[in-house]
Amino acid sequence: MNKQSLAEWVQGVTGGTKVQAEQIIDGIIDQITMTLKKGDEVSLAGLGIFSTKARAARMARNPKTGEAVKVAATTVPKFRAAKALKDAVK
Repeated sequence: MNKQSLAEWVQGVTGGTKVQAEQIIDGIIDQITMTLKKGDEVSLAGLGIFSTKARAARMARNPKTGEAVKVAATTVPKFRAAKALKDAVK
């Protein structure tokens, strides 16, 4: 399933237009992104928890040249699946 097929499903459930369904999906994604940017978590019951994790700076090695390269510290998104989702996928 991709964003387009999800929009079609939302359209079928809500009875709205496809543009409205895409706006709903875009709005949800934007809200999750903005919440994560602030450093907060997004918890969706039955689905899971979206959060962020800080990665420390480290030294890595360029596989082509073998040269040491410094990788800067960064923040990355993280997702933990809920028990209900894990059980449903089994």
